[in-house]
Amino acid sequence: MKPNYQSRLAVYNLWIDVLLLNLAFLFSYATHSRGQELNDVYIILQLTLNLSWLGLTHFLGVYKISRLDFTADILLSRFFKALLLFILVITALLYFSKYGQSISRVVLGYTILGLGLTGCILRLLILQALRTYRAAGHNASGFMTVGNCDLGIFLRERYRERSELGFEFRGTFEFRDENMEQDLIRLEKLLEEKKPDFLYCCMTTLSPEQIRGIIDMGQRQRAQIRLVPDFRGFVAHQATMEYHDVVPVIEVSTKPYSNSRDEAYKRAFDLAFSLLVMLAGAPVFCSIMLLQKFFSPGPIFFRQERTGRWGQRFYIYKFRTMRTDADSLGLQHSQGDGDPRVTPLGRILRRTRLDELPQFINVLRGEMSVVGPRPLFHYDVDMLMAADPIHFKKLLTVKPGITSVGQLKVGYADSLHLNLLRMRHDLQYLKEYSVWYDLQLIAITMQIMVAGRGK
Repeated sequence: MKPNYQSRLAVYNLWIDVLLLNLAFLFSYATHSRGQELNDVYIILQLTLNLSWLGLTHFLGVYKISRLDFTADILLSRFFKALLLFILVITALLYFSKYGQSISRVVLGYTILGLGLTGCILRLLILQALRTYRAAGHNASGFMTVGNCDLGIFLRERYRERSELGFEFRGTFEFRDENMEQDLIRLEKLLEEKKPDFLYCCMTTLSPEQIRGIIDMGQRQRAQIRLVPDFRGFVAHQATMEYHDVVPVIEVSTKPYSNSRDEAYKRAFDLAFSLLVMLAGAPVFCSIMLLQKFFSPGPIFFRQERTGRWGQRFYIYKFRTMRTDADSLGLQHSQGDGDPRVTPLGRILRRTRLDELPQFINVLRGEMSVVGPRPLFHYDVDMLMAADPIHFKKLLTVKPGITSVGQLKVGYADSLHLNLLRMRHDLQYLKEYSVWYDLQLIAITMQIMVAGRGK
């Protein structure tokens, strides 16, 4: 998408979303209040909703749209990520605000639902309209390639297959290796004739002098110069480039959410979700503590050293589910439902996974994440390091979690076979990580908690 269209569309999308938010709020209020005028509390709420949405979408870069980003998956995932954080922020603000009790949850719920539905429909309509517009030959960005390499052919085929991106191939150019200055003159004439918006240069077939000549020429031409290196064969992950003074440095993401943006997103989600659980679940915490004191005399909490990210040790917190003399029985791993060390209350806590709730303290302290591979005791770590050190070390590159794919599918692992099986599931999670996937796993965990099917 050309820069002027791109910036205009981003601005239009932003203010249409704001308009939809306000229309959803006014409609929800009018329906709930049966025609009464807005009072001061709801005017403050409306202002808070608008400022929160503007701030969050700016922070997340929801409206920073490039031509390659203009797909349904990217547009909707960015929108729903912002909507999720919007819900968490508004919930937290209402909890701490003195006006929280005066605001109808029905009005707020229908407002967010209305924004979600209309925002989703809006993006699909914009996407379809733009595809139709580009299919008619409008809003096309022309490009040319310099150098004869596989990547140039790949780009041409890729843009031809994805016609909705609106890239139009306008020719290729090759140096003759006779007179570079004459070749550059020929290239410049070709650019003035074809008028491409982008000029892709295959670095593997061009010399440094030729690249410098193309860049110098680009300063007086409309085409933007794009250098295309060939990292195939040794870089299979996302790469970003940053400048250290005048030296360009390419950083390769070899680990899950290792770049600063993904790390910040996951940490922000962990903090927001953990605070919400700790505040909303305070009555549950207090009830379990009272039941623990009444039915299972002894310490309320269980603390044990576990292995976290990069192999660092930390203490994990749980509600105690075993007898105080459990160590005297000589067992290490949990034996499941038939474990003689588990108390009757502890058996209920384990089935509902409520014994894990204190681990949100570990999340707030930065030792754990809400979703991630389960933190292991040192003998499990030693066992897996001996059995499969290469794959197990990959799990140690991320923070351990309260829930995980391996825990949901395998449960407690009391043997090498089950530990390896759980590890394979967790390794697959690292490949598929996204905030949306985390939400799915949290939803499955909540279903297991309600059904009492914890393992």
